[in-house]
Amino acid sequence: MYTANKQRYETMEYKRVGKSGLKLPYVSLGLWHNFGSLFPHANSREMILGAFDLGITHFDLANNYGPVPGSAEETFGRVLAQDLRKYRDEIIISTKSGYYMWEGPYGEWGSRKQMIASLDQSLLRMGLDYVDIFYSHRPDLETPLEETVSALVQAVRSGKALYVGLSNYDAKRTKEAIDLLKAEGIHCLIHQPRYNIYDRRPEEGLYQVLEEEGVGAIPFSPLEQGLLTNRYLNGIPADSRAAGGSIFLKSEQITEDKLSQIRKLNDIAVQRGQTLAQMALSWLHKSPVTASVIIGASRLSQIEDCAKAHQAAPFTQEELDKIDQIVKG
Repeated sequence: MYTANKQRYETMEYKRVGKSGLKLPYVSLGLWHNFGSLFPHANSREMILGAFDLGITHFDLANNYGPVPGSAEETFGRVLAQDLRKYRDEIIISTKSGYYMWEGPYGEWGSRKQMIASLDQSLLRMGLDYVDIFYSHRPDLETPLEETVSALVQAVRSGKALYVGLSNYDAKRTKEAIDLLKAEGIHCLIHQPRYNIYDRRPEEGLYQVLEEEGVGAIPFSPLEQGLLTNRYLNGIPADSRAAGGSIFLKSEQITEDKLSQIRKLNDIAVQRGQTLAQMALSWLHKSPVTASVIIGASRLSQIEDCAKAHQAAPFTQEELDKIDQIVKG
């Protein structure tokens, strides 16, 4: 029977999420890939429990995570029931709705019908009465924003979610959604954007909105699909994501110029006493808006490495300038 590491809260930093009472670990574990039914359950369980032993209390899911869609929630529900049930009040569980999940006109996007049905299905798969955070996973330009927001409001008022958030919304639509929630007396807790050293789009207004509104951020894809790790320092390994025909990272994207940049970034990380992955996570925390960063993993050792990211000193302005110069060529 699993018993959690008694020192787990001594090894992790926790940060407040915007203007709220909630704190999240410096690093959170995302179950987007490698936790579905097509992957060995024993490895998924080892990563989930190993993460919790490291003080990672936040597990991020979505209705369609797998593969097969929905099976990541089933995997997490199984681990929760067998190992983590007695620790439920120490854990933050989030899920999302918006991407394609089932056939027909109600199986995706942001209608009230879709979102409430999706949340009910997620709760059933995980064996939960409520999730801590429920997200609108992506904006739906064909559904009135008021309707999508009304589903988030209903989730909170029905007791099926404690907090609500947004993901993949641009700055303008984020502000509109925040205002609509505010009019209903509900604070938007958090925004989950794609953000990393190479992808700077959240700096084009989104982070400013979040700071002004007291909303936290929790970036995903912080390691640029593995590019910002030591995986590609010596080229493209035969067993890597890029070599395997991934739709998210293709070998032609990894040019000699890109490899040169990664090596230069790694040099800065080494000087800071960090691995490249750790530095990439720390870089996202340079803004006080960032409350946590979501990592993915295929093995526990990757999580163990990332969990140490908070131990380094804050960046100097010289280091930040060097990073900018490298990635901007």
